[in-house]
Amino acid sequence: MKRSFAAALAAASALVGALTLASIPNAAHAVATSAPGLRGPALAGHLRLAAMAGMEAAEFTLGALRIKGLWMRATPKGATVAGGYLSITNTGTEPDRLVDVASDVAGSVEVHEMNMSGGVMTMRPVPAPLEVKPGATLELKPGGYHVMFTKLKQGLSEGDKVKATLVFEKAGKVEIEFPVGGLTATGAGQMPDHKM
Repeated sequence: MKRSFAAALAAASALVGALTLASIPNAAHAVATSAPGLRGPALAGHLRLAAMAGMEAAEFTLGALRIKGLWMRATPKGATVAGGYLSITNTGTEPDRLVDVASDVAGSVEVHEMNMSGGVMTMRPVPAPLEVKPGATLELKPGGYHVMFTKLKQGLSEGDKVKATLVFEKAGKVEIEFPVGGLTATGAGQMPDHKM
């Protein structure tokens, strides 16, 4: 059941990406030389790569914590929720805990966990702070822990940067930015079906 859900999700993502790309005019990005010979999938991939090039996330440091790989997907028209993804590495000798996340773009921001059980996806807020053990990396990624932005005050478009604040029990607060990729983005600086 998991494979069929994943296949359906991949097909839906590809369709959304294709429909999104169909609405982008050829002049949507500037390059040093034109590419008049590109057509169909090659043109779509070229446009998608140009759009995603600016999605590389900065790294943020707070004491012994290193925060990187931040990204979000653009939201479809009318969406009121969005997920944020990142990794937190603790280079220190003491554990720390992520106790809060805040952002002005949403009415509420929480850490959620997604699980698949018997072919059914469930998502719930995480009741306790997430621990980042010494020498370990905590991954917040699709299909697991992630930052859930609810009651969005605006839509998120590819190329936007969403400011947020992470609050840790020991290290304190750090201001971060999530770069927003396309509707079918799969990671920081990545796009579906394309290897860089």
